[in-house]
Amino acid sequence: MAEASAAKRSTSKDGELILGLPSASPTWDLTLEEGWLVDGMNVIGTRPTGWWRDRPRAMRELVESLGAWAERKGETVGVVFDGREVPIPEGPVEVTFAPGGPNAADHVIAELVEAAADPGALRVVTSDRALAERVRAAGAEVVGARGFRELLDGPTS
Repeated sequence: MAEASAAKRSTSKDGELILGLPSASPTWDLTLEEGWLVDGMNVIGTRPTGWWRDRPRAMRELVESLGAWAERKGETVGVVFDGREVPIPEGPVEVTFAPGGPNAADHVIAELVEAAADPGALRVVTSDRALAERVRAAGAEVVGARGFRELLDGPTS
């Protein structure tokens, strides 16, 4: 797989967030309207693997795992990471970066769910209580990060 730093991203070349649809309200470039919307750093943080020493590697490994799982299960998956964009191999997972400090990904995920035509078609993976409450109120299903990690790491069939 070739590395592609601009594949399916929601940040511009200068690091500013792109607003995907022509509108005055914030709308992200992620096209996911159904399936799994993953709070990436929440899932990475479920295991003390030393991920904090190499965040870009941890992000790439999660996207790889998500992609393999999505293809195996026939699922649609998008992941949002806090922080600046890092090169991620192109694949079946839509990847978005949310620069802007702590909880930036939470805000993006909440806005994506609230802007969705059918929020009930989205399953949000997070262990953040405030985000879970907000997306649940909008109509999305919430799955805990640790439980979802078990799905990813579980049997391959």
